[in-house]
Amino acid sequence: MLSQSLLGDQIGLHLLPRAAYSARDPAQWHTLGVTLERQQGVHAIDSDLRVDFDTLPGVLAHTPVGVEVFSESANGGEYLLLRLDEPFARQHLPSVSHRVQFAGQGRALGLARELRRLLLAPQPDRLALEQTALAFIDLASMPAGREHRIPPKAFTRVLDQMAEQFHQPLSLEQLAVTYGHNELRFLRDFTRTIGLTPHAYLIEVRLQAARRMIEQSDLSLASIALDAGFAHQSHMGSAFRKHLAMTPSQYRSRF
Repeated sequence: MLSQSLLGDQIGLHLLPRAAYSARDPAQWHTLGVTLERQQGVHAIDSDLRVDFDTLPGVLAHTPVGVEVFSESANGGEYLLLRLDEPFARQHLPSVSHRVQFAGQGRALGLARELRRLLLAPQPDRLALEQTALAFIDLASMPAGREHRIPPKAFTRVLDQMAEQFHQPLSLEQLAVTYGHNELRFLRDFTRTIGLTPHAYLIEVRLQAARRMIEQSDLSLASIALDAGFAHQSHMGSAFRKHLAMTPSQYRSRF
């Protein structure tokens, strides 16, 4: 986990990795979080009742102080979490009595990916981190969209297909067939629900796969690029530079 304290410890910024976990977040902070990857598991929100969850990328969650969250997942998923102290949260966030989630938050997801890029930097830029974190908090104070609902089976089948076949050259037509509607309807529904286009989401899935292979194997970068679904090593390099501000070689050196 990468962490950074900001604004005199009023904000704790945490990038949680994709890994199996079983954790209980104590009720002493206000928290804002957004999923960078799909995550499945069980959780209990301010109770002992455990229920299954299937959370998509781009879901923004606001949990007020006093609400305890237990969460457990066999695989986890990369997650950007901000913990805010009580006076700061009371000043900058709307008052809520329970945990609320909003799906399809493309702007929040974009800011979370920028915070990830800044946190991964060998020498994090504190001013940039603080500005981006505050932009995220400002956005979270007035989220657009509806509270999160588990998507229909047709939609999760598309996500399963992309998770299983990300190394293949998937087409919009193939994904729309799985969804059961035409390409335009699929594109519109996917972008509204996730906050990313299908192509942008697929690049993120491939990027995550490449990161895991770099961290966990000694395969050549050229082999990893092909195994992750990139056309070639330079294509993977472009994705790393755009989204992580470093080359695959630099990422391997750091991690």
